[in-house]
Amino acid sequence: MDTGKTALGIALGIGVGALLGVLFAPDKGSNTRKKIRDKGHDLADGLKGKFDGLYQDVSDKYDTLLEDAKSVVNSK
Repeated sequence: MDTGKTALGIALGIGVGALLGVLFAPDKGSNTRKKIRDKGHDLADGLKGKFDGLYQDVSDKYDTLLEDAKSVVNSK
């Protein structure tokens, strides 16, 4: 099985489990909706942070590759 699919499956399983745990918890509906909304914001912030880090890594590697290519072209 592909590692990406496995990670996605695990993440979805955790999310569904957390959602079901909140939904079946003995709490008022307004509190439950607030918990779901807050958890969604936390997950979105975490994903945004990871995406920003990935983007920065790719950007840095691109810049390094571009500089190396310029050096090779200029040395000939």
